Amino acid sequence: MTLLEQIIARAQSNRQRIVLPESLEERTLTAADKALADKLADIILIGAPAEIFALAEKLGLKNIDKATIIDPATSLKTEEYAQLLFQLRQKKGMTIEKARELVLNPLYFGCLIIKSGDADGQISGALSTTGDTLRPALQIIKCAPGISCVSGAMLLVTDKAQYGENGVLVVGDVAVTPVPDADQLAQIAVCTAQTAKSVAGFADPRVAMLSFSTKGSATHEVVDKVIAATAKAKELAPELKIDGELQADAALVPSVGSKKAPGSEIAGKANVLVFPSLEVGNIGYKLVQRLGGADAIGPILQGIAKPVNDLSRGCSVDDIYKMIAITACQAMDAK
Repeated sequence: MTLLEQIIARAQSNRQRIVLPESLEERTLTAADKALADKLADIILIGAPAEIFALAEKLGLKNIDKATIIDPATSLKTEEYAQLLFQLRQKKGMTIEKARELVLNPLYFGCLIIKSGDADGQISGALSTTGDTLRPALQIIKCAPGISCVSGAMLLVTDKAQYGENGVLVVGDVAVTPVPDADQLAQIAVCTAQTAKSVAGFADPRVAMLSFSTKGSATHEVVDKVIAATAKAKELAPELKIDGELQADAALVPSVGSKKAPGSEIAGKANVLVFPSLEVGNIGYKLVQRLGGADAIGPILQGIAKPVNDLSRGCSVDDIYKMIAITACQAMDAK
């Protein structure tokens, strides 16, 4: 069974309530139909039922009637959600009038459903920008306890079974925080390890904090940041198996790891890689993907108290379907 098949099977085994606020986007509605047919998740669509069913008929979709459809313009909970948004944001200048306006936005409405405990996760981005996806999530659902920054992980699936977890690696941050400080980098490490458990199914995440130095082979302030982040990550999650600073080869190759970092329980055995900055992470995973032929799945947003994931506006139906499964797996772990 491939990693993706395992993710889908886990989602099917414990169906979560996933909100798709961009219900009149054709790829999204088609992916929702497939997810409903496969019993991948309980889908909540935000929008006017007549419009959603008309689009479903045009597209030849047969399963949309199995979804829960909620129209913010007519829902009996709209005022309740507006009051909740007002309470959450009034210290930031939110008025009840503004809350009543924002609650009609499907991205805000979906996050309020989750905050109220009536859904488990949300996916958008086929139509919306990353900023529009993240803003209501951070204002309403907020970050997980002990976490103050959002980051993005990527699953890299290679044919090199000797590396990572039978050829699978989870890497971060590749999507959100450009230049993390030591505290943020520590949080990224903890969150990426959690993603490795909840999504990739790793029973034993082994985290390498990457650098151009291994155990003092070079000195520089950016190396010092990685060393400090490693110590902070151990404080945040004392049970986490983590080591750094490690060069990539020392993290992945047992013979190199034993030479450069003798005695390390991570060197040569890492299955989770934490990059020192976003540019390193983004460049690194794309090189592995394009030159190494790895499948790259993600990015998967992490650090939010309940999962909210962002799609590329160029995404396919299959991309959305996969993200429904991934978000469901995250949601199981967030309960």
